[in-house]
Amino acid sequence: MRARHWLYALLGVVLLNAAVTFHNVWPTLGVHWPGELSVEVAVLLVALALWHGAVGAVPRVLKAVLCVLVVLFTLGRYADVTAPALYGRAVNLYWDGPQLAGVAAMLVRVATVWQVAGICAGVITVLAVLYLLARWSLEWIDAVLRVHRGARIGTAAVGAVLVGCFLLQQAGWMARVPRFSIPVSASYAWQVERLVDALTGRAARGLPPSPALHSSFARLAGADVLLVFMESYGSCTYDRPEFVRALAPARARLAAALRDTGRAAVSAFLTSPTFGGGSVLAHLSTLAGVEVRDQDRYALLMTQQRPTLVSVFAAAGYRTVAVMPGLQKPWPEGAFYGFDTIYGADALGYRGPAFGWWRIPDQYSLAALDARELQRQPRRPLFVFFPTVSTHMPFAPTPPLQPDWQRVLSPRPFDAGPLAQALAQRPVWTDLGPAYTRSVAYFLDTLSSYLRMRPAERFVLIVLGDHQPAASVSGVGVSWDVPVHVIASDPQILRSLQRVGFRPGLTPLHPAVGRMSELGPWLLAAFGGPASAPVPVPLPVSGGAPATITAR
Repeated sequence: MRARHWLYALLGVVLLNAAVTFHNVWPTLGVHWPGELSVEVAVLLVALALWHGAVGAVPRVLKAVLCVLVVLFTLGRYADVTAPALYGRAVNLYWDGPQLAGVAAMLVRVATVWQVAGICAGVITVLAVLYLLARWSLEWIDAVLRVHRGARIGTAAVGAVLVGCFLLQQAGWMARVPRFSIPVSASYAWQVERLVDALTGRAARGLPPSPALHSSFARLAGADVLLVFMESYGSCTYDRPEFVRALAPARARLAAALRDTGRAAVSAFLTSPTFGGGSVLAHLSTLAGVEVRDQDRYALLMTQQRPTLVSVFAAAGYRTVAVMPGLQKPWPEGAFYGFDTIYGADALGYRGPAFGWWRIPDQYSLAALDARELQRQPRRPLFVFFPTVSTHMPFAPTPPLQPDWQRVLSPRPFDAGPLAQALAQRPVWTDLGPAYTRSVAYFLDTLSSYLRMRPAERFVLIVLGDHQPAASVSGVGVSWDVPVHVIASDPQILRSLQRVGFRPGLTPLHPAVGRMSELGPWLLAAFGGPASAPVPVPLPVSGGAPATITAR
């Protein structure tokens, strides 16, 4: 056998090893090989050498199966190193699978037929190339092992030594030289364990009891309460210097609007139960006062009758309203909360130009809430739940801010020039930071403009991040903390929150004052503290208000 055959076989071993040991190049989708070794490839080489020595040639079917396994391990490795780097946490196939399907469906809706066809062709091409490279590598390794007894002995010996080194390192009896990569099989085993936990109900056991959710609401004196979840508003907006600089003007404008309208703010960091996505976990944790860190607990809690901020305000005579511009399909979970009214995408009736995947600018949603609920008289006081969408990844295009709030509600809410400039924005996937800060500044300016438009409006405005943006924006290994700002004209409410760690102004300080699930009881205490006798809270029952939603 010629020397080049040995070279091809060695190259095949290198390719197989690199296919399951690469690392991510942050903040891109690219990868690099840091020189680590794979114990799984070592096991494969030992197995092939022993097979040839004891049985003979490896059947073609078995080689095809091995190639498929190599492709699956390569894909698993890619998910292992890319998801934490760009998304901020490991993939959970049981939980993330349905969400990925929802994202895929959304892409199909907003993309052209040619774009969808191009993506499908790209996926098929990548899989085919991975399979062919694995097949080429295994064929040359197999060819050398088939004709050379010395190659079989040497391969088995080197593989066995590497496996032994790995086991000694795992036991702590040997220095980490050579350096091994984390086995991909361990990641798949972890996924199987998560699946078993979900199917057997183990993941949902130990759901904590609900906290005491009641208040006299004396300090509110009938004022409205608006709970605004600002999508992807994370502590990175205060921690990354380039973000701080980009957002400083918008924050200064918001501070001036507070001062000029006789309002003030206190701020803090809270630890979110989720990172980079899964907004519903943050919503439920806050509204129910129970930390919900995974989809299993979310689903279990939704089957129970629990008090929430919605039911507490409803029992106190408030009209409860959800403004959810992201809702685009049936949302059975809406019955758990029992809102009096849910304004989904269709109910909001937006007739202007679409901005990105979520279509409706947040300024329009706030203008619609103002026109339909806040300015309606006579009426009961309002508790409003408003998860925003304009700061959702990929953060572009960012709508222009319209100073004329009445025009926002019209079919032509923007002038041609600003509209064309906004719609021309495209996300730069390798550098989403500028688009992210533009979208955050847009919403902060929306709040500033609204506060100035309604200087005498009596309400408490709570602006809370649901989670950090994906790690491709926020950074690798950052905290799960998010800012919360409570804006009010009553100093007693703000002083009460300062006693639990909030500080005056719009700049919170680390560390976080607590978990997101603790915010509700703090707010209720600030609104008047526990009543002398807790108000009975009627719990929502199945068949509550119908709604529409899209997966977020």
